[in-house]
Amino acid sequence: MSDRGSATIVALAISSLLVLVAAGLVGVGRLVSAHVQATAAADAAALAAAPVTFLGRDPPAEAADYARANGARLVTCSCPLNRTFDLRVVTVEVVRDVDLGPLGTHNVRARAAAEFAPLDLLGG
Repeated sequence: MSDRGSATIVALAISSLLVLVAAGLVGVGRLVSAHVQATAAADAAALAAAPVTFLGRDPPAEAADYARANGARLVTCSCPLNRTFDLRVVTVEVVRDVDLGPLGTHNVRARAAAEFAPLDLLGG
């Protein structure tokens, strides 16, 4: 029996394995990047909505605008209007879609909270 051509088969198998590993690493990189971006979008949305709860505008709309500007979409916003000077905490959840090529699209979610003290507006 001849071993002729067996090196080509081994090289092809190793090359195929390297391509699969590289594709997996690209997918993981995309997921990590999307998670970082979703976290930033959630932070921005919460920070934007918090003072709006006191100012009388629409906090969920403000949060949605900031989430969208950062490449995500708002899922939930616990940010009711509150015209008192009480300390309040706003929480939001956003989702960002990431394309994983042949594996389809995956949703990455992030949550954030922001504390707002209206008295800080008065310097007190």
